[in-house]
Amino acid sequence: MGRVVFIGAGPGAADLITLRGARWLAQADVVLFDALTDPALREFAPKARWMDVGKRGFCKSTPQASIDALLVRQARAHALVVRLKGGDASVFGRLEEELQALAAAGIESEVVPGITAAIAAAAHTQRPLTRRGTGRSVSLTTAMTADSQLQAGHHADTEVFYMAGRQLGALGRQLLQAGWAADTPVCVVSRAGWPDALSSDHALAGLAEAALLHASRPTVVTVGAGARAVTMAPQTDATAACAAIPPTGLVPTQAGRAKAAP
Repeated sequence: MGRVVFIGAGPGAADLITLRGARWLAQADVVLFDALTDPALREFAPKARWMDVGKRGFCKSTPQASIDALLVRQARAHALVVRLKGGDASVFGRLEEELQALAAAGIESEVVPGITAAIAAAAHTQRPLTRRGTGRSVSLTTAMTADSQLQAGHHADTEVFYMAGRQLGALGRQLLQAGWAADTPVCVVSRAGWPDALSSDHALAGLAEAALLHASRPTVVTVGAGARAVTMAPQTDATAACAAIPPTGLVPTQAGRAKAAP
């Protein structure tokens, strides 16, 4: 009987996978991969058998029970099975069900973390999810539920909604009803982590207008503190000293000569 390694492949391009994830992937006999993983990841394990078990919202998807059963069967037949998931396996990745299935079958498993879409969106827009004094908490919420019932509220300074592309109008209305101000900043990013990532800025009251721009693209919506653009900070002694450093990377000496910055 073999073992299963869950790998978070990151939210987009293949080079977002971690070094540990890439090392495990290179050793795999079988890879069960998700729909939104980069096909270029196959280059890490060209001799492995790749099996598509992807799920996509509003599309034909592999039932979770079938994935669980397939994972167990493959682990019983091969030394190393990799379960390759988009983003991070522990964030809206149905990891719990698959771990339970393996545990019930007595199969060893390991989880390798990955970059989740919220982090990739923050990196793309250069907007930190947490901010000193204003962004001390972050909430991650899925807009795609089994009963299609969106539940949005005001739980943190920064709210991030996954899989929200078809729910933008309803999301905006629910957040207003939950007490968010109409002018609350919202940043929408689609295909975060890919070269063609796209972002747009909105006031909460006008969030619905983003629907056409991001139509049919995996979408992350950031609301509140983490959606604000980074602005020029008030000058302090420290920032003034940084601004005084010449663009060549040289700093003046007492004699008026320049030397390399440390």
